[in-house]
Amino acid sequence: MFKEIAFTDVKENVVDLLKNQWALVTAGDKNGFNPMTVSWGAVGELWAQDMATIYIRPQRYTVKYLEEQDYFTISVYPPELKKQIHGVCGSKSGRDTDKAKEAGITPVFDEKAPYFKEAKLVLVCRKVAKGEFKPEQFIDKSIIPAQYPQNDFHYIYYGAIEKVLINE
Repeated sequence: MFKEIAFTDVKENVVDLLKNQWALVTAGDKNGFNPMTVSWGAVGELWAQDMATIYIRPQRYTVKYLEEQDYFTISVYPPELKKQIHGVCGSKSGRDTDKAKEAGITPVFDEKAPYFKEAKLVLVCRKVAKGEFKPEQFIDKSIIPAQYPQNDFHYIYYGAIEKVLINE
């Protein structure tokens, strides 16, 4: 059962959750949605709001839903589910795979964006801004060939964290 808590009451190290445990970003609604694995992201305060940023390459199927919807979720799972979930959501496209079904996770639609019953932590985020990396913005030019050999520079979505849910 999920319980709402304040963002400042999250007890886990959010940096560790994103970097090492990974998360799912999910956008869409009952008529269509897509979860994808992310490990690049940040949380903190921006514009006097609790904020999350996610970095998504333009060719990812999830971009369609991020562009269509005002909300997205970032959800984290117990370590024992990492391989099961991210083995599907981090390697297959939702264009031709029902990733939730294949990963064995159950969508929940009681918020403004979908999340999954198996999550241990969910951030419900309202899109407030979007940016895009461009080659001329990089001071350290070595990042470009290392991270962008196909010149598919990430979009940056900024989401005001409107609700935090923990699974008890």
